[in-house]
Amino acid sequence: MDLIINAKQAGRKHALIEKQKIVIDDLPESPSLRVLLNAVVKQQVTAYNDKPLEKNLLPFLSNEQIDSQTNTGKVGFGAIYNENKADLAKAQDVALQAYEDGLFAVFADEEELQDLDRTFVLKPETVVTFIRLTFLAGSYW
Repeated sequence: MDLIINAKQAGRKHALIEKQKIVIDDLPESPSLRVLLNAVVKQQVTAYNDKPLEKNLLPFLSNEQIDSQTNTGKVGFGAIYNENKADLAKAQDVALQAYEDGLFAVFADEEELQDLDRTFVLKPETVVTFIRLTFLAGSYW
């Protein structure tokens, strides 16, 4: 199933990821939030682990790559400097724990998904949005 993903951060003007299509093979039409998170993490870990380590002597970016990356607010080579592969089970556990701790919120179109085990309808045009939440620090003085 093709899934459209947005990733945003509270307080930022531009999205971290803007309507990126990812392909998830084993996702049912009515998944729970837990199943959705595990499937997205599995796809991202697989993509990360399959990315080749590039050792360019003189890395460069084309003008088109620079222009497209400036829209996100960060221009980089996309190089992976850590040669270790990601552990799928650990990544899934961390993602679920982060959700339970309130570090991010998940929306399917305009509806917030709050219960990990409640199912929802996932259509091909559904946009899943992850919003990383920012906690405010302060004190009462």
